Amino acid sequence: MKSNTKMTKTVAMHYMKLVFRSLLFLLSAGIYVYNKVHKTGEVFGGFEEKSFIIGFIWVFFALEMFLRFFPAKIESMGSGKQFKKNYIKKPCEKGDMKIHPWIVTFAIICAWVALNAIFGILYYAHVIDEGVLLLLSLFYSVCDVICILFFCPFQTWFMKNKCCATCRIYNWDYAMMLTPLVFVKNVYTWSLLAMALCLLIKWEFLVKKHPERFSEKSNAALSCANCTEKLCHHKTQLQHFLKSGRFNLKGNTFLKK
Repeated sequence: MKSNTKMTKTVAMHYMKLVFRSLLFLLSAGIYVYNKVHKTGEVFGGFEEKSFIIGFIWVFFALEMFLRFFPAKIESMGSGKQFKKNYIKKPCEKGDMKIHPWIVTFAIICAWVALNAIFGILYYAHVIDEGVLLLLSLFYSVCDVICILFFCPFQTWFMKNKCCATCRIYNWDYAMMLTPLVFVKNVYTWSLLAMALCLLIKWEFLVKKHPERFSEKSNAALSCANCTEKLCHHKTQLQHFLKSGRFNLKGNTFLKK
């Protein structure tokens, strides 16, 4: 049965992000491999001095983060719920205004730090270099959009939230995707990290000051009835497909029931 759900501007924007970030990752990987094969001794053709791609990456992510500080109609409610204009008051007892407990967010922090600590150890052991860390960040940026559109391990395994609109850590994305760059001592990387940290601090400040904006129990804008972006559509389809059991994996082949 075909879905009648039309692609919204928000969904289209995220697909464009997925394509663009994927191409940026592949281009960067190609340049990195080329330099390694030809033994130029440079990371991306001269990390700060020669290569246009470092500056391009900086401009791209800096602009994305700058725009995130302000409300935008095309942006997901997952991010937009922090702003007063996206708060639709809903009668709610204070005790019912539930946001994910700190133990959940703490578990996510520990898991993410542990994962990236491995790459930090490999870097300081000279197993990988700055180029690999940059590629890792670009790979994370692709995974970030995949989490929004198709499958999010943090939603599935940690928070159990219904969709991105109610995600407790939505604006952690840039801080998380840029984490590997903390090991690269460079004005480009650390300035991006500083912007990501500002986004994170602003988000957490508003969670503390205005928790009513972040809970579906108190903010009607987060309800499915008021959703206009349909960002969870393909993710929901995939989840239903996997739960339906129409295909079983046996050996290396898919067998239809």
